[in-house]
Amino acid sequence: MIPDSVALGELERDALTEIVNIGVSRAASSLRKMIGDHVTLSVPSIDVVSQSRAARLISEREAADLVAVRQDFSGPFSGRALLIFPEANSLELVRAVTGDSLTAQEVVEMEHEALTETGNIILNSCLATMANMLKRSLTMTIPEVLRGNGATLFGVGANETADGLVLFLYIDFAVRKRDIRGYIAMIMDIPSLEVLKELLDEFIARVVGTDG
Repeated sequence: MIPDSVALGELERDALTEIVNIGVSRAASSLRKMIGDHVTLSVPSIDVVSQSRAARLISEREAADLVAVRQDFSGPFSGRALLIFPEANSLELVRAVTGDSLTAQEVVEMEHEALTETGNIILNSCLATMANMLKRSLTMTIPEVLRGNGATLFGVGANETADGLVLFLYIDFAVRKRDIRGYIAMIMDIPSLEVLKELLDEFIARVVGTDG
């Protein structure tokens, strides 16, 4: 059950979707420069769910093991951002990023570096855009690559308490005419989500005030 204090209303959800889409379009532009080919990125849907629900959602959609790039962020709101791909998609992403010039063995060897770089660009663009548009600043850690299933990535193992909530974003990702699906998840505690909701309300008031 999501507390009312952090449940996003329709306007808040629309505002956050717009902000994140600006972030990922900036990421797409950076990736385009990096690989010299067309990249499209969009976030069609956003939801706030529990960590266990996020783990279930991703396990229902993805039968294979997952690869994620993780960055922690702190500021007025804090948490952990994950860029998640099914394992097969992550190798496809490496092929796209490296221009299909590598052997199968080289693709596997390059995977960690290519994923870290791609994750850094996408997560940094999303978080920096959110911070900028909400008129705040965030500090981000160096990205790291994780592997496992939904339960592992969202910290809902037998020995872990998963009382945080997840801002769960589905992303459509196309590189060199390949469709590579993925997810962005931001794990935050209730106080952080309450702050984010307040900042979204301030943002909406500024935009409506400007338009009015």
